[in-house]
Amino acid sequence: MSEPAARTDPPFAPLAINVPLVRKILVRFIQNEVRKVGFERVVLGLSGGVDSSLAARLAAEALGPAAVKAFLLPYRGSDPRSRADAMAVVEQLGISCQEIDISPQIDSYFARFPEADQRRRGNKMARERMTILYDQSWAWRALVLGTSNKTELLLGYGTIYGDMASAINPLGDLYKTQVWELAEGLGVPTQIVQKAPTADLWAGQSDETELGFQYRVVDRLLYYLIDRRYRVAELEAEGFDRRFVEQVVRTVRDNQYKRRLPVIAKLSSRTIDREFRYPRDWGH
Repeated sequence: MSEPAARTDPPFAPLAINVPLVRKILVRFIQNEVRKVGFERVVLGLSGGVDSSLAARLAAEALGPAAVKAFLLPYRGSDPRSRADAMAVVEQLGISCQEIDISPQIDSYFARFPEADQRRRGNKMARERMTILYDQSWAWRALVLGTSNKTELLLGYGTIYGDMASAINPLGDLYKTQVWELAEGLGVPTQIVQKAPTADLWAGQSDETELGFQYRVVDRLLYYLIDRRYRVAELEAEGFDRRFVEQVVRTVRDNQYKRRLPVIAKLSSRTIDREFRYPRDWGH
């Protein structure tokens, strides 16, 4: 897979962002959403990838480095370079960190299910990491900061109740290519911004290989499909292959269940998540 277009080709103009403005909005978002519910601190999983590195950077600016705690949660098969990149972010930002190896509990569980394939194991690892983050958030009286971007959320490229879980998510309305642009603009270490994206769930794992297409291509399609509400014929007119369009549309549709609260059977006049949808600050 080639490197992201943000470093090689001209960026897709409609997705170009105003870095100072987006920075200001997201910093204020973190400040408001953390403090309005009575918290002052956040925890997050720091993988050494661009998304979690950017989220940590924004949180440190919003709340101060002392209010951000990163957790390095490797499995025995994790790439050592991921740890090195995560530590580079910790040192750059001056935030605290703790490393917890998830190998013992993962290996103990799958000793009972040796037939489990890589994806099943990867999902278990993602959920194990999130249970640790929520436990540590309770111990430290902090909120869990999300790191999933808009591309991943739309395509369902994440584990429900795993890496897709969080209390607040500053990156969820940024496509992957916009994450790269913002991260570069805010000084996230270059080796992190430029490396090929990977969830590092097994040796040699690559996001773009698993997805079957490059982020720079699917982000353009998603922009027209989601933000501009183009239909299939209009997308074809923009030069997208019909089979590719149908594949992405199907993927977005099939993963809707990951993006919403559990569906509740309606019995009363005001069912939660239907008629009863007060915002988080409704009591103020």
